[in-house]
This record gives sequence, C-alpha cells and structure tokens, in this order.
Amino acid sequence: MHRTIGGVPVSAIGLGEWPLSDSGRPGRQTALATIRAALEAGVTLIDTADAYCLDHTDFGHGEELVAEAVAGREDVLIATKAGCTREHGGWGLNGSPEYLKKACDASLRRLDVEAIGLYQLHAPDPSVPLSESAGALGELLDAGKVRTVGMSNVDTAQIREANEALGGRLASVQNEFSPRVRSSRPELELCDELGIAFLPYSPLGGVGAAGRIGGAFAEVAKAHGVSPQRVCLAWELAQSPVVIPIPGSRRPTTIRDSAAAAHLRLTEDELTTLDKE
Repeated sequence: MHRTIGGVPVSAIGLGEWPLSDSGRPGRQTALATIRAALEAGVTLIDTADAYCLDHTDFGHGEELVAEAVAGREDVLIATKAGCTREHGGWGLNGSPEYLKKACDASLRRLDVEAIGLYQLHAPDPSVPLSESAGALGELLDAGKVRTVGMSNVDTAQIREANEALGGRLASVQNEFSPRVRSSRPELELCDELGIAFLPYSPLGGVGAAGRIGGAFAEVAKAHGVSPQRVCLAWELAQSPVVIPIPGSRRPTTIRDSAAAAHLRLTEDELTTLDKE
C-alpha cells in the first residue's frame, strides 16, 4: 500500500525518528539498524527534525543519523522540520523567515541533499504571523531547496491560513493522533477534504504508551493473530486515504511490526468497534 505527499508516492507507514535522538535513545549502531530495518520492511518515509537531539550540543543529531542510514537510497522521502530551538537546555520557538531559511541551509548540509523532500514548520511561533512563516517555506520551495512543504502542530484555521499563504501548495500536516489522543480529528477531516497528507505523530500513544494499547484493540488483534499496535495503525490508515502514520521505534523488531500494518485489513464491524473505543 502506498500513499502520497504532494504527489510523491510514499509507504503507507512511515518512521518517526524522534525516539532515536531523545533521552533514552539507543546506541548509534542500534539506531542505524532500526532505520535500515524500516527501509527493508518497505518504509520510504522517514521523519526527523533539526531539533531532534538531547540539547543544543548535538543539535541536528536526528538529521545526521538519517542521512547516514539512508545514504544512496533515492526512493526514500526524508522529511525534516525547523522552527523549534534547543537553547539553554530547553525548547523554544523561532518561526521568523530569516531563521527558517538559515535552518534550511543547515539541514541541507546535514542531510547531504540538494533539496529536502518534505520541509515542515515544527510548530507555529506566536510572535510571528503564520503567513510569514509559511511564506518563507514557499520561498524555499520556489528556490528549489525543498520539494514539498508542511505544517506541524496546527489547528484547522492555521491549516487554511498556511495553505492560502502557500498558494494551495501545503502538502502535509503533522499532528498528534492516536486512540488515546483524538483531538486532531477536525484537522484530519480538513486534510481529507483538501487532499493534504495527514501524518499522525505518536500514533501509538507516545513513548512508553505503545505497550499499553488494550481493550478492543487487543481483542481485534487476538482475532487476527497480530499485535494491538499493528491493529492501531491499521485503524488509523482506515480513517482516510490521506493518513500516513509515523510511529517511532527504538528497535528493528518494532518498526517491522509497525510497517506490516499497511497489509492488515480490518472489517467494517471491527472499525466501528474501534472508533467507539
């Protein structure tokens, strides 16, 4: 099963790289093995960000890791994000056009590519009009430094504003969505209406929560002889053709299981039951 982002075909399940860069991350060789296991399982969308790191001392860790793991694979869409800072040990926001353009140049160097496949605003900066941040991404698109652009952590009004600023070229929206967190359903439905890819992050509930998926998801999983996590991702895929979950993983075995969700078909009765869970 394949889906599209801005007309570019990608696997229906992507890999969220964040768990390989934050606290508790595995050793580098295990991290590389996890990304490569995803590729071997047919995953062709890897999502990272310049701010995926422990702190400012290894800013860009995620991008450098992905670049090493994906080197030589022209069939993989690498998505990255900018707009979050990691100064003074914490998280900050900078959505100014000047910052985003400089961040893009730095990401191009770390990823060692001529153009970034999908470049996303990590989160809106309240101190900068969203139209200005989106406009900067549009300029990067026009300059050929990025091939498609997206927004993350946005509401429906912001999706419409960004898409208008981009002249209808908004390719994706990345928001949190899972059985546990369904508050982004209005954004998912709007993306479905507009034909914009919707990339649920933390689709299994976030780091440490994936193992606690139970209830109806566990019952359906038992009936199919698969994991509750695989059922969860298959349920999300069934929400709309624009949905492309990007589960994180710290081990090759878990991303292989997640990738297999693209081949799991749930019945209408099962989907109805899971919708009510």
